Amino acid sequence: MKLLLVEDNAELSRLVVNLLRDENFAVDCVPDGERANMVLTAQRYDAVLLDIRLPGMDGKEVLARLRRRGDKVPVLMLTAHDSTDDKVDCFSAGADDYLVKPFDARELLARVKALIRRQSGDMSVGLICGDLQYISDTREFRHNNTPLLLRGREHTILETLMLRQGKTVSKATLMESMFSLDDEPSADAIDIYIHRLRKHLSMSSAQIKTLRGLGYILRCKDAFQ
Repeated sequence: MKLLLVEDNAELSRLVVNLLRDENFAVDCVPDGERANMVLTAQRYDAVLLDIRLPGMDGKEVLARLRRRGDKVPVLMLTAHDSTDDKVDCFSAGADDYLVKPFDARELLARVKALIRRQSGDMSVGLICGDLQYISDTREFRHNNTPLLLRGREHTILETLMLRQGKTVSKATLMESMFSLDDEPSADAIDIYIHRLRKHLSMSSAQIKTLRGLGYILRCKDAFQ
């Protein structure tokens, strides 16, 4: 899953990005409202962490523009001020949650995961593809009740396929979910990670099939027959 962090405090930004990446989130980070507005117009995210006080365009205006475009991405507002007026303004503009700085890392992670669960609706418990299980609370994969040990980008690709189980996922979509703004996107890298994932799933009834020229699809093995 891919998140956008909008935060002008460089030290806090670095800490939050590292925290989220350690949890297998792909994370983009921008330091001001103008750039956030540009990125949100061009990119798709699973959730946005948005500071209220930003240089230039503030977080409330970024949020307001986002909602006027009809984008329903979950937004967690971050602020150093715990005033009722700030809370009311944020929720009125379309925020989904609100967290006051300084915050505990565990609370931040819990709130981000809760936002994504609420957005996903019918995957509140988890997803199953044959003997492969995805547990939404922990974002963990299990094969026959045994944790499937994946590297970060392997996890991201399998998660993207699992959340769109039974549907064709283009290589471009996988690249967008895996690479951050600072990365150099590589279509060839997707093929390498798909190859690794097939090795992980070699004993599973869940399989990844290549649809030449279209992308990839995750289905139970029986569905391909």
